[in-house]
Amino acid sequence: MTLRPVLPANSPFLSPTHFSVAQNQLQLDYQSHRLRFRFEAGTSRGVLTDHPVYYLQLVDLANPGPMGLGEAAPLKGLSVDDRPDFAKRLDQFCAAFNAERFAELADVDPLWLQKQTIGLPSVRFATETALLDLSHGGQKIICPNFFVRGERGLPINGLVWMGSQADMRQQIEEKLASGYRCLKLKIGAIDFEQELALLHDIRRRFSAAQITLRVDANGAFAPADAPEKLAALAQFELHSIEQPIRAGQLAALAALCAAPPLPIALDEELIGIQARRDRYELLAHIRPQFIVLKPTLLGGLADTAEWIELATQLGIGWWITSALESNIGLNAICQFTAQYDPVMPQGLGTGQLYHNNYASPLRIHEGEILYGPAEAWTWPTE
Repeated sequence: MTLRPVLPANSPFLSPTHFSVAQNQLQLDYQSHRLRFRFEAGTSRGVLTDHPVYYLQLVDLANPGPMGLGEAAPLKGLSVDDRPDFAKRLDQFCAAFNAERFAELADVDPLWLQKQTIGLPSVRFATETALLDLSHGGQKIICPNFFVRGERGLPINGLVWMGSQADMRQQIEEKLASGYRCLKLKIGAIDFEQELALLHDIRRRFSAAQITLRVDANGAFAPADAPEKLAALAQFELHSIEQPIRAGQLAALAALCAAPPLPIALDEELIGIQARRDRYELLAHIRPQFIVLKPTLLGGLADTAEWIELATQLGIGWWITSALESNIGLNAICQFTAQYDPVMPQGLGTGQLYHNNYASPLRIHEGEILYGPAEAWTWPTE
């Protein structure tokens, strides 16, 4: 049976004149898209109103029906490949890929891909995703498992964005009403005492056994103030705090992680660390209680798997988080995460942020993200 693309006939990916090279080779190209937030998304690096993404499209010209899709979406102010010439670099990568004239998927050497995408972690993630998608017939199946078959969902945390105290309080109420049992609050944007008051309100109503609380400081604390602030946060029985101080302050972070009043998770600290030995030495030196893994920022699925392997060797916990990708990237990350069948809530709930997202079988229900195999993928409209 011939597999047909699941994209609509008017999708810009399906132009038959777009490819003009000889048959019997893989061909890679991309389409840009600008995602528009439903609200002003507050972060420690400013407010986001839109998010540019690039959808890599991979076809086998000997069988041009199925198409693999991957998403490259550098995160503004954080990704290594957040750079003004990103589109130019992506053009160069696609040209290099096509010049290799790979006859089949097995010909794409992971070492070649790694070398060609140095400094372009989101491109490596997108290419891995497109290769895996095409290998499964271009049906947005990245890792066949219980999740994509619709058998079970993945537990996730409900994200509370930075904002005024009233705005954050409203978000908290909405997440609780939606059935979340794990909340993650981004802190560091408003007065610290107001943030403590928000946590106090939650704990006054729900014990740690009822609601798990995480906070993410995104490096907002000064090293000198961090111990006192961590002690203040610890009274609310938090699961963890992500990146309490700015990345790169290794000695100060190691000292905090040595005997913290609440568990510390590394996030931004992992970005840009490419060599296996350097990754191991970073974790062995700092010894955090957890690491937070974002495949778009870390260099893709294989690199994320390596971080998990190293963390496991050192007895360090982990969870996986999306990084504002559209549903194309989120889908790939969810399926990859499901390979580990995690019990701990993951950070995979960002697909509902946009007006013009890729409509997908992904949905969120009572603190889980689920996949409906019978539901369609639809190209976003403005």
